[in-house]
Amino acid sequence: MSNAGGAMARSSSTSGAVRVAFAFWITLVGTTVPTPLYPLYEMEFGFSSRTVTVVYAVYALGVVVGLLVFGRLADQIGRRPVILTALVLSVAADAVFLAAMDLAMIVVGRLLAGLSAALVIGAATAALTELISPRHPRRAATVAIFANLGGLAAGTLLAGIVSDVAPEPLRLPWAIVLVLAVIAIIAMVGVPETVAQRSPMTLRLQRLYIPPNIRGDFLRAAITAGAGFAALGVLTAVSGLFLGKVLHESSHTLAALVVFLAFAGAAFGQLLTRVLSSRAALASACAGLIVAAGLLAFSMWMAVLATLIVSATINGVASGVAAGEGIATITMNAPPQHQAEAVSTFFAILFTMLGLPAVGVGLLIQVVGLRPAGEVLSAVVAVLALVVLLSLLRAHPTRTRAAG
Repeated sequence: MSNAGGAMARSSSTSGAVRVAFAFWITLVGTTVPTPLYPLYEMEFGFSSRTVTVVYAVYALGVVVGLLVFGRLADQIGRRPVILTALVLSVAADAVFLAAMDLAMIVVGRLLAGLSAALVIGAATAALTELISPRHPRRAATVAIFANLGGLAAGTLLAGIVSDVAPEPLRLPWAIVLVLAVIAIIAMVGVPETVAQRSPMTLRLQRLYIPPNIRGDFLRAAITAGAGFAALGVLTAVSGLFLGKVLHESSHTLAALVVFLAFAGAAFGQLLTRVLSSRAALASACAGLIVAAGLLAFSMWMAVLATLIVSATINGVASGVAAGEGIATITMNAPPQHQAEAVSTFFAILFTMLGLPAVGVGLLIQVVGLRPAGEVLSAVVAVLALVVLLSLLRAHPTRTRAAG
């Protein structure tokens, strides 16, 4: 009987992990569906390039606010209620986009999507860690990475393909994602709660915290990953405009592919941190960002598609390595009582860098044009990566990892 009971418990945990992973994935899918559709929204509602980047930044703002205000919520009231709340917000965002008639509705939809992402990232990652066997921590981390970044990659590719081959390109992708999110809500009903002791919900702005014992490593990883996320944010916001206006490529699938490869590369990059030492990981990330920035500048200058695709992929891998290195540094060296604060601070920095530079580039586009603005961004990313790379030559790593 005890063996049968254990088998049933393991089966329940496995089923729960699959359902949580699906909820995690579909919530993040909804956050990148607009990416290849921005040129269509621009024509439909009379957007400017600056407006597109501002709309994109609203999503990043929603994530940052959500992380800082609701970061502890899953520890207080449980993982499942927070994941369900994230799904409900995701469905609301999808519905707003499905019915969107003007710019205001687009902004509301992006803000809701940002809040849904902020809630699900922490709660679902924690739930997967607790539902998947503690004997296999890497398995939980791998599932979380691919649910997170795989969702970001899949959302843009889904929207690009559907908008090219099906009618109602501004409606049908949202209808598909909305239905899948509703299915995820239904599936979450049977997921076991992994938080045994709950406390009353308290909402307050979480302070930013960088552990003093790893301040140097933390800042180097945050600056490197932030530079990569800045490039990812701009690629996500304006790659469709660049392909349409500069390269005269009307395929939304092609625009989606550029962003898909960037986020898929980021997932692969996070896995690479398992086989690289701390210093090698960050040095490789810096070198990758410098190469990617050079290729991006060349793409903008010469209007070449191939180098844009390669640049997006390399930038994604480098960003993933830097982000993975930062998270590993925190989890292995920060005091346990401050890990949540440090992780939230790290992600708040990354998502701020994801949104603010996109707005800056949007403003710059109005002054000098799309291609020169992209070249300026490339230079800034390369300089930031070079500064970190040079600082590594004088730094002593806080930790090392064995290969494998």
